[in-house]
Amino acid sequence: MAEEIINRVANSKLKVIDLEDFYPKGKRILFDIKDWLLEGLVLREKEFRAHVAEYDWSQYKDCYVALHCSTDAIVPDWAYMLISLELQEFSKMTVIGSLDLLESIIYTTIILELDLSIYQDMPVIIKGCSNKPVPANALVLLSQKLKPIAKSIMFGEACSAVPLFKRKK
Repeated sequence: MAEEIINRVANSKLKVIDLEDFYPKGKRILFDIKDWLLEGLVLREKEFRAHVAEYDWSQYKDCYVALHCSTDAIVPDWAYMLISLELQEFSKMTVIGSLDLLESIIYTTIILELDLSIYQDMPVIIKGCSNKPVPANALVLLSQKLKPIAKSIMFGEACSAVPLFKRKK
């Protein structure tokens, strides 16, 4: 006689947060300005401004853009600011840095806006595995935001979660 299998996780108060669920749609673009510099190293203001003015920024509609320079050029801050102002009407977000930094800033924005009140006094698992790029920084920020709210915080999957925090009684 076979015993009925009971899913204890499904019947528990345990709440799972999967940051992959918050992954925003939109292409991620790494925009390298080196081709707009003399020999990839020297920014000439007049020519640089002409490139920015003549460029078709509409191709970045609904994209996330990371601006960078792949050479050792010293690029003044205003150059990135100038490009970001042109991108503002098209891109969802523009930052200076790598695609990893871009992803981290995207998730930081999302987590700061999250209403976590549904996790008040609840045991929470922050899901570990994902198919989309969830930066480690997002996991850290989420765990810090949950600490004053959740009863406990774990990381991983319900079957093999690593305990991180448990509120003292």
